[in-house]
Amino acid sequence: RSCLTASAGAELSAKLCRRHDINEGAAQPRRAAVFNPYTEFKEFSRRQIKDMERMFRLYDSGRDGYIDLMELKLMMEKLGAPQTHLGLKNMIKEVDEDFDGKLSFREFLLIFHKAAAGELEEDSGLLTLAKLSEIDVSIEGVKGAKNFFEAKAQALSSASKFEAEIKAEQDERKREEEERKHRRAAFRELKSAFTQ
Repeated sequence: RSCLTASAGAELSAKLCRRHDINEGAAQPRRAAVFNPYTEFKEFSRRQIKDMERMFRLYDSGRDGYIDLMELKLMMEKLGAPQTHLGLKNMIKEVDEDFDGKLSFREFLLIFHKAAAGELEEDSGLLTLAKLSEIDVSIEGVKGAKNFFEAKAQALSSASKFEAEIKAEQDERKREEEERKHRRAAFRELKSAFTQ
């Protein structure tokens, strides 16, 4: 039994030493095997992360979970801010943590994190990307901006913003399901008119 206690003590001692080294800057913390954007990027709401994920998937034409150089080129062209080949490489290099030459979803979120923290240079293509991806009243219209800011204010005043956002997503799904049911019923009615 003392052997188990000794090994448990050694394990705890090793963990405490590693934590001390991390706090002192002598060691790097290990990355979790599973990436959770909601816990790692707490400054973004659940809706914002979902919107960014939708945009990431839209431009990840290879469907490999990464935005490579050519996909980033296409993305910047579609957003109206084309970049040179060297500019694109510099954009990737600025947030490429694993040095694979492409952007994972985590690195994509890092762009917006750095933009919000003011860590990107003014002439950076990443800053341009972050600014072009935000809500634009001229595109969304006043109603879109009004809904956006109302949702923001509600989330901030809510005791648990994630619960409110999850509820909103559930309501949205219910509304979409109701619309599908109505469309199916209208289609069946129209179909029966043609089959008679």
